[in-house]
Amino acid sequence: ENLVAAEGKGVYVLMSGLDLERLVLAAGPVGLMQACCDVAFDYVHQRKQFGQRIGEFQLIQGKLADMYTTLNACRTYLYSVARAADQGHVNSKDCAGVILYCAEKATQMALDAIQCLGGNGYINDYPTGRLLRDAKLYEIGAGTSEVRRMLIGRALNSEYK
Repeated sequence: ENLVAAEGKGVYVLMSGLDLERLVLAAGPVGLMQACCDVAFDYVHQRKQFGQRIGEFQLIQGKLADMYTTLNACRTYLYSVARAADQGHVNSKDCAGVILYCAEKATQMALDAIQCLGGNGYINDYPTGRLLRDAKLYEIGAGTSEVRRMLIGRALNSEYK
């Protein structure tokens, strides 16, 4: 009498909750990526080597460009999936995909931020080490990247049966 779904179908209610959990959690890595950009961009425009700001070096400019475009791609993906969910179109494949993509990109971006700061990125005087640890947690918490890939693969396979 007190069932949340038809008998034997409760797992689907649980899974739909996990989809929204994955979607909400994907905002965390996007926030971490923004923090990485804030720290790295500020640092490279203050730190000088060989008489110029390191942000003027081409390799650093390339890293900054990659960080900027990655952040915006992840933010756009997140907003797109969230907008669809707001309209009642929750898609397991996209919810798993957005947390998978954003979490892995956040970890890479934290590593890039550490690289921009050089040795200072490694020490605790700067937040980059913490940002890396926090980013890595999103790859293993609430389902690992491998589980997310499996969910996406299963969903793709079921579309071709």
